[in-house]
Amino acid sequence: MTATLSTPLAEDARALPARAAAHPGIEPRLAVPAAADRRLDLAAERALGTYRNPLADGIVGELERAGLRGRGGAAFSAHVKWRTVAASTGATVAVANGEEGEPASAKDRWLLTHRPHLVLDGLLLAARTVGAARAIVYLSHEETAAAVRDAIAELAADGDAAAASLEVHEVASTYVAGEESALVRAINGGPALPTAKPPRPFERGVDGLPTLVSNVETLAHAAVISRIGAEAFRAYGTAASPGTALVTLSGACGRPGVYEVPLGLTVEELFEQVGGGLVDGVHGFLAGGWFGGVLRRDRAGTACCYDALRAAGSGLGCGAFTALGPDRPILAAAAEIGAWYAAESAAQCGVCLNGTRAIGETFARVRDGQGRADDHAKLVRWGQSLPGRGACAFLDGAATLARSVAGEYPEEFPGESPAPGDAGSAGSAPPIPDRPGP
Repeated sequence: MTATLSTPLAEDARALPARAAAHPGIEPRLAVPAAADRRLDLAAERALGTYRNPLADGIVGELERAGLRGRGGAAFSAHVKWRTVAASTGATVAVANGEEGEPASAKDRWLLTHRPHLVLDGLLLAARTVGAARAIVYLSHEETAAAVRDAIAELAADGDAAAASLEVHEVASTYVAGEESALVRAINGGPALPTAKPPRPFERGVDGLPTLVSNVETLAHAAVISRIGAEAFRAYGTAASPGTALVTLSGACGRPGVYEVPLGLTVEELFEQVGGGLVDGVHGFLAGGWFGGVLRRDRAGTACCYDALRAAGSGLGCGAFTALGPDRPILAAAAEIGAWYAAESAAQCGVCLNGTRAIGETFARVRDGQGRADDHAKLVRWGQSLPGRGACAFLDGAATLARSVAGEYPEEFPGESPAPGDAGSAGSAPPIPDRPGP
């Protein structure tokens, strides 16, 4: 398995400045001003309350009341994971998943390089809650590993005994490496490739033990909730999608970057209120990362929350949104992403290997003016029939790309002219399955 394929769209996110800011209407919890462009050391973090967890004894109930859901893509309720592993008998393991293989996202990279202590705070809280003797930070990239190791060293030098339980596991960056069964396989000494399920990591994971796998942002929010409580956490966001989230904005906007925002803003508001506005000629968006497919420009009023994006046939995913401008025609973007899916497949399942390749080749052919009369129908069919057919959910992302592009931009295909919203569009399709990962 090679490192993540570099593409122009992926480079948009990878080239973002290593800083973050908060929406002006909130009091930041993660993207605090002091951490905007530097790593906060232990003294600075302690001044912010990090490693002080007054609600630790009842944290699972507090997470349930807060309504915290996973920020890695799957959006699974955090309290369910924590409670399930905590109920296991015998030893357990806790893992912070910082393997940010999503090409459009940079928020986990920022969090690990600027506030690693906040992530470690959440990880140690989780480890204590589930009774884990091992607490592992799983990540890619030298800069993130160095920042986390420095933070662990600071804890050890400060005499914190918990530092001895902390480990760092580095892995080559690929999309599927962040899928939780691939994570377990890699930590256990194998390749970072998904495995058949069951068992799932909470049943048998690292070292064969029940394992809690949480995204690093999810753990950072958990650490904050352990101090401010569920009610304060819910002061922002919506009733069904409470709290704030880190989002990555890239593409055709004035200020691409990582921002902490309240959940519930529309796609348009995201770009206008923190992203510096949209450039002229934006025709659509990649929503929720590459796994969430595309939304046409006239869907920019869709709220960035779990339910609204699912109803639109997309998903919040990892909170990454890319504005597609006039220099990024939809078929060019779809062909680029389709080729990435084909290259990034773990190649363990024939249906995934063949499905991603067929989708990528079809988009490339239509882009090059060699489309066939049945291309639109095939993409719609693949988008509806392929989800759920691989060992992991990777193929689901390629299927969502096929379905959403065919549905949102039918006029781009030979012989097709229905308006968006007709049969086969993103809006009328069933909600996409969750992205692989915690």
